[in-house]
Amino acid sequence: MGSSKLPLLVFAAAIVVGLAGASFRDECDIPWEPQNARFTDDGSGLSLSLVSNYSGCMLRTKKQFIFGRVSTLIQLVPGNSAGTVTTYYTSSVRDYHDEIDFEFLGNETGQPYTIHTNIYVNGVGDKEMQFKPWFNPTDGYHNYTVSWSPCKIVWYIDGTPIRVFRNYEQSKGVAFPTKRPMYGYSSIWAAEDWATQGGRVKADWSKAPFVANYRDLYLDVCECSSYGGDDCATRCASSHRGGRSMCHLSNTELAQMRQVQNKYMIYNYCVDYKRYNGAIPLECSLPQY
Repeated sequence: MGSSKLPLLVFAAAIVVGLAGASFRDECDIPWEPQNARFTDDGSGLSLSLVSNYSGCMLRTKKQFIFGRVSTLIQLVPGNSAGTVTTYYTSSVRDYHDEIDFEFLGNETGQPYTIHTNIYVNGVGDKEMQFKPWFNPTDGYHNYTVSWSPCKIVWYIDGTPIRVFRNYEQSKGVAFPTKRPMYGYSSIWAAEDWATQGGRVKADWSKAPFVANYRDLYLDVCECSSYGGDDCATRCASSHRGGRSMCHLSNTELAQMRQVQNKYMIYNYCVDYKRYNGAIPLECSLPQY
């Protein structure tokens, strides 16, 4: 992995890492394989283990929300992490779900992780952007944040935006999540058929368990526990009303995002012309900053 640092990122990273964290133990449940999770004594830290190709672990927030900011610090699986996927994402439940993804695809020792981002709306995804890290995500903790508002979704790493997806639903007919409450999730699981170099490299189960560590959960969300889904969408949208600045990145953020995308993006569905027979999805022709 590259050890070079982006000069614009240092100050933002220091700010985000300093955020106070909530307790994973208090704020979350573990609906899948709870025996593979370990909390720190104060509940602010957590480890998730992948033990076999059918036994990983998943954690879910107790809060269900529409719009907000979810953030945590993650130290990814070190060494040979091929065939593993560690995640941090938000998702609704039931059919035609909405979802905002960070997925970290493992690799052979010495080869970089793939940082995979995607968004699903009404059960339809296929909006992938992937990056190689400009840091070692297994050597210490790094902050990963999803910011979801009525006008945009932003993916951040260490306080630096790497991707934006704007809301063009009313003006252009591009689907955007605005009505289905989501939970925040963290998980680790096996995906040998596709995760590493297109499935060519499988997990070395003699190295199991594969362990990812999390610290300092941060939730600043519009919670839906006290009223129904439709009312939640209306009230949460109202609470996020603001001017133009709320719907656009600052000039500094825009410069940071462009720097990351120019140097470290390795896949962008918007320029995969073969996939779309020479055409591109509508949102790809619209400003995303």
